[in-house]
Amino acid sequence: MTSQTNFSPVISAQEVSDILGDEGVGLVDCRFSLDDTERGMRDWSEERIPGAVYAHLDHDLSAPITKRNEGRHPMPPPTAIAALRASWGFGEDTLIVCYDDAGGAFAGRLWWMLSWIGHEGVCVLDGGWPAWQRGDYPTTRATAQPTPEAAVRSQNFTPRKDWVIPASQIEQDEYRLIDARAQERYEGLNEPIDAVAGHIPGAKNLPWKGNLRENGQFLSAEALRERWDSVGGTDRAIVYCGSGVTACHNILAAAIAGLPLPRLFPPSWSGWISDPDNPIESSAS
Repeated sequence: MTSQTNFSPVISAQEVSDILGDEGVGLVDCRFSLDDTERGMRDWSEERIPGAVYAHLDHDLSAPITKRNEGRHPMPPPTAIAALRASWGFGEDTLIVCYDDAGGAFAGRLWWMLSWIGHEGVCVLDGGWPAWQRGDYPTTRATAQPTPEAAVRSQNFTPRKDWVIPASQIEQDEYRLIDARAQERYEGLNEPIDAVAGHIPGAKNLPWKGNLRENGQFLSAEALRERWDSVGGTDRAIVYCGSGVTACHNILAAAIAGLPLPRLFPPSWSGWISDPDNPIESSAS
């Protein structure tokens, strides 16, 4: 698979502060809670980085659920992602900064989506909203005003077709599966969301939260490379999680580490278990 773009995949709060308000820079607030799906939008409406638009995981970063095998958060098609970018007033040359309050769990999904359609200038705020607050940078309640007409002239996109893999190829010997979920979910000892516990046979576990320091910022590039080395590296790797969201965090970690990017299985575990003929492994007795 191709390596990451020439832009750094993460950006510090200070660096964002330095370019805040500049023409050609756009911010997207991706805060979200699986337990309260409207909390992120409420938080955004109360306080956010000046100029930030809001992206809702269920409505903006996911397509409507029409088939069970697409998983709980179906990946929008490239055309829908480009249309979403235009609705925010961003063009293909906009530097887009994504952030959330969950260590990049949701911002990483948008980073991957935009990168998938060939958007070169996209990055995740390292440490997200908490890092912005700790730095005492400016916030606002003022509503951002997208100007899509300014972006219509530059909405070209070229999807990277080799970034995703279908279920039909998952069990081919040439690929290695990496499960981004917490260890207890991977082992099938605790499954709070999906109807079936366990993991895809042969998958190794690389929990996405292990990419982060205690303050919610990413580990060093060297440490992230070591994490990937522990599961055999990114070569021929396919990442998945519960629904194709936090798996993107492991891909982002690979980008920060300067590694070739693994492929994504978008339906992930929730899509895999929709077919009763698909095999599963579990450590549960």
